[in-house]
Amino acid sequence: MVPGAALVAIALVLTACDNSGTAVHSSFGPTSGPKLESGPTYEVKLGNVAGLGPVLVTGQGLTLYLFEPDHQSRSTCRGLCAVQWPPLILPKGTPAPIAGPGIKASLLGTSVRADGTTQITYNRWPLYRWLPDLHPGQATGQGLHNLGGLWYVVNAAGSAVTTR
Repeated sequence: MVPGAALVAIALVLTACDNSGTAVHSSFGPTSGPKLESGPTYEVKLGNVAGLGPVLVTGQGLTLYLFEPDHQSRSTCRGLCAVQWPPLILPKGTPAPIAGPGIKASLLGTSVRADGTTQITYNRWPLYRWLPDLHPGQATGQGLHNLGGLWYVVNAAGSAVTTR
């Protein structure tokens, strides 16, 4: 392979575009910094994000998001969308997600995805992570229009926090 073609191939691997032309990156920067919390990934609890207040996070403290096109129903995020915004999945053999501190257990639920996995929901919204959020307290996906819709963090009532 000629050197120029190799650089183009590497760029294509590192960057993709969604159907609206939005660049989606698979490289997200350094991984050093604050450590994750020790809870399980399938625990949903409240965590504080500066400027947004208390929002839903995983047991490890990573911010959770909803995708507006889901409209409080089954997930519409598949393919590249589910790579960039990984669904919060209930591990096989785990009977239910854990309602952590600040969470209304009655709003916590699950939905079966098209691929057969079980996604954790809150107030019927399927929940997702955003890969660039590497540490507790980050919400770099807040308010993004990406992969066909808007993404928002979720408050304890199960509603989108639409401020930035």
